[in-house]
Amino acid sequence: MIDFLVIGGGIAGLSAGARLSAHGKVTVLEAEDALGYHASGRSAALFEAAYGKPAVVALNRASADYHHTANGGYLNPRGLMLLGRADQAAAYETDVVDMEMTPISVDEARAMVPILNPETVVYTAHHAEAWDIDTDRLMQDFARVIRANGGAVLTRRRVTGISRGAVWQVEAGDVFEARNIVNAAGAWADQVAVMAGVAPIGLQPYRRSMARIPAPGGHDLSGWPMLMGVGESWYAKPDAGKLIVSPADADPVEPQDAWADDMVLAEGLARYQEMVTEEVTRMDSNWAGLRSFAPDRVLVLGPDPDQRDFIWCAGQGGYGFQTSPAASQLLCDLMTGAAPEIEAGVVAQLRPERLR
Repeated sequence: MIDFLVIGGGIAGLSAGARLSAHGKVTVLEAEDALGYHASGRSAALFEAAYGKPAVVALNRASADYHHTANGGYLNPRGLMLLGRADQAAAYETDVVDMEMTPISVDEARAMVPILNPETVVYTAHHAEAWDIDTDRLMQDFARVIRANGGAVLTRRRVTGISRGAVWQVEAGDVFEARNIVNAAGAWADQVAVMAGVAPIGLQPYRRSMARIPAPGGHDLSGWPMLMGVGESWYAKPDAGKLIVSPADADPVEPQDAWADDMVLAEGLARYQEMVTEEVTRMDSNWAGLRSFAPDRVLVLGPDPDQRDFIWCAGQGGYGFQTSPAASQLLCDLMTGAAPEIEAGVVAQLRPERLR
């Protein structure tokens, strides 16, 4: 008998499964051929503690120590730089406060990123406390914990039916019987709930597109920070010697294997191009992922109020990796009756009860 059947093999399901595997038998079911295929495999992979709503920020901060120290740490220095035009003064000031950034001069910014265009870049700020996350190692280490504790992590196991008798019965190639279901199905989490006879919570997936371009001007990008336009209107991040540029789009879509829209990518590349001196001459590749949000854009963690053995681990939005250590620990605490380290008022903002 499975104690915790986790539906979804992204960072949400793997981290929750790892925590719960110390308290019972865990099986993770992933529909695709590989773990982290959808949102988790298409993340910008930055840890920025001040990014998100207050409850998300609380999870970020509670996750920082794990990210820095567990298993030798999962973070590498990156930094974050904010860029604004002359007509964006008010929005720039808001971002500086909200993201706890330090205003710097354009000359200081160009010393770090020499391709910035001094004719269009007027407002600049920097935050050194932002890091790249080793996302693959983080997921694999959580999966390793599950297996070490006697659990299983299975791919190519798409859930096609869920019924409830004395225990849950989940059809996914074979029939799995479980005392509890952990719904970590990302963009498909509401569909899984409906399949199980549980009321959905109003999740909405949004598409986020990415383009990979060659290193601008042949520069060594290894020490460059991530660049972000005011109001998160675009961003660019060094990645394996190249630059990932995103229009920071958030188009509502149905759950799907997302792809980038050519026009959306072109608009995002144009916003990036406006702020730099090096012309974008080609795109090496592009892709898109889904960021799924609850109506209040805060994670949904814990037992469903009407079906206590159906546990939500959903609505990660763009915060799944950076919140995963604390979010998974909170979920485990709520399931095992342990006292959460997260402040009670924040926990209330994360529970599914708030959406009923």
